[in-house]
Amino acid sequence: MTRKNYLFTSESVSEGHPDKVCDRISDEIVDEFFREGPKAGIDPYAIRVAAECLATTNRVVIAGEVRGPHISFDRITQIAREAIRAIGYEQRGFHWNTANIEVLLHEQSVDIAQGVDAAGNKDEGAGDQGIMFGYAVRETPDLMPAPLYYSHKILESLAQARHSGKEKGLGPDAKSQVTVRYVDGKPVEATQIVLSHQHVDESLTPADIRRIAEPYIRAALPSDWITSNTVWHVNPTGKFFIGGPDGDSGLTGRKIIVDTYGGAAPHGGGAFSGKDPTKVDRSAAYAARYLAKNVVAAGLADRCTLQLAYAIGVAEPLSIYVDLHGTGQVPEDKLEAVLPQLVRLTPRGIREHLQLNRPIYARTSAYGHFGRAPEADGGFSWEKTDLVDQLKSHFR
Repeated sequence: MTRKNYLFTSESVSEGHPDKVCDRISDEIVDEFFREGPKAGIDPYAIRVAAECLATTNRVVIAGEVRGPHISFDRITQIAREAIRAIGYEQRGFHWNTANIEVLLHEQSVDIAQGVDAAGNKDEGAGDQGIMFGYAVRETPDLMPAPLYYSHKILESLAQARHSGKEKGLGPDAKSQVTVRYVDGKPVEATQIVLSHQHVDESLTPADIRRIAEPYIRAALPSDWITSNTVWHVNPTGKFFIGGPDGDSGLTGRKIIVDTYGGAAPHGGGAFSGKDPTKVDRSAAYAARYLAKNVVAAGLADRCTLQLAYAIGVAEPLSIYVDLHGTGQVPEDKLEAVLPQLVRLTPRGIREHLQLNRPIYARTSAYGHFGRAPEADGGFSWEKTDLVDQLKSHFR
């Protein structure tokens, strides 16, 4: 039986967190391939990118496998510098203009390519084996778990204030964490709030950072969630002046729980950033979220977990599993049969349905891949709820 009364905690990290710096650079590279491919007359379905990044004190290393338009290493270096500058790093130990950037990208393995590429009667296969999960829950307007949703909102609002120049004392690196009390299965209050935020003035104290940040935190959370009993932890180490990759090394794909559901749902293990959509780690996770969100939005359940499984080089998913956690209005096995009729769950089918062959990925690299508003140019297309009417018609 599902617990009704409990505490649950999720964390978020800002765009300036060392791992997120790497995610941003990796996804900017993916976007560049999808921008330049059509200009070079290359079929977007033929583009392959698996770009990994490591960042440390004034050094960035970019490695991985690519196929598609020729993009010079000088251009890749420029992309990395532009990403670091956009995030806001101009500190001595990590500066967009002085960091040593090494590019080690090379051609994708022909052994992998022959399994993934479409040929003759063979459809495009999955870029790797793996399991992917999608999740939706009726806790927030965007059908996301409340602890993660509000952890993201805190950092997004502080980042906007920093970029606008309103809060000049804040640096790019930050982490948030919210502990939520659930009563009868519903989130009702924040019992603990954690914020660690880099500051550019070394003299600022934790009390100063709380004074700056508290109005944004209160605005991000529901008005009655912060009470006299809420415990605050703001810069609990005492000082956070050295931030970003100068303070701690970063790697692409190391914040996968922050990227997804904050621990409220399973994760298959694969990272998203730096990967083109033949990699089902990314595209099938997007499809799974899309389907789970539409199930909840259609009123067929209050909570939905969906799993997809793939084998490398094989187009069709090996399995689809739906769990409505006792909240369903329809049988789960019927949903498992209906959902693949609404979206063809092959790599090509997902790419076509969600229109993933676009430069839409850098914006996903911070504040979560899910729970974001669909955008006019196709960004966050997996957050649409355009299957609701079809789902309702199947279960009248």
